[in-house]
Amino acid sequence: MSIQYKIGATILAGILLLASGCANMPGRDPVEVYVAGIEPLPGEGLELRMVVKLRVQNPNDTAIEYDGIHVNLNLQGKRFASGVSDAAGRVPRFGEAVIEVPLSVSAFRMVRGAIDVFGPRRDGKIQYQLQGKLAGPLFNSVRFTSQGEMTLPEGLYQESK
Repeated sequence: MSIQYKIGATILAGILLLASGCANMPGRDPVEVYVAGIEPLPGEGLELRMVVKLRVQNPNDTAIEYDGIHVNLNLQGKRFASGVSDAAGRVPRFGEAVIEVPLSVSAFRMVRGAIDVFGPRRDGKIQYQLQGKLAGPLFNSVRFTSQGEMTLPEGLYQESK
């Protein structure tokens, strides 16, 4: 056997051992993510842009290191907005952090979203789902999902009859 083959086999074995070790680690509790605030940003053309402030709560006994974040916002079960940020930071163990992510909404999605929310046969309830990922080092990305329902004030929607 050549020396390059032995080195390659050793590296491959190390990677497989590391991957199996990560698979056997005790599971982490899921992080909780909430929208803490929204601020407008200048858009381009027919898009709406905003900065969404996400409060990330870590219920685990180890900190979460992240270097990048991706977020999708769905309304009424359909994609509404998405965004990415190269923000880096840390969510402390049993702690929380606020992370800002710019989101973009296309004109088509705004129109479709308005029809879904304010169109006929609507009860004024908006189903939302926030999905995303905090990118971490070497197999340590943390995915999150948050969902719920909001009710619009009366008079802003047409009740089903």
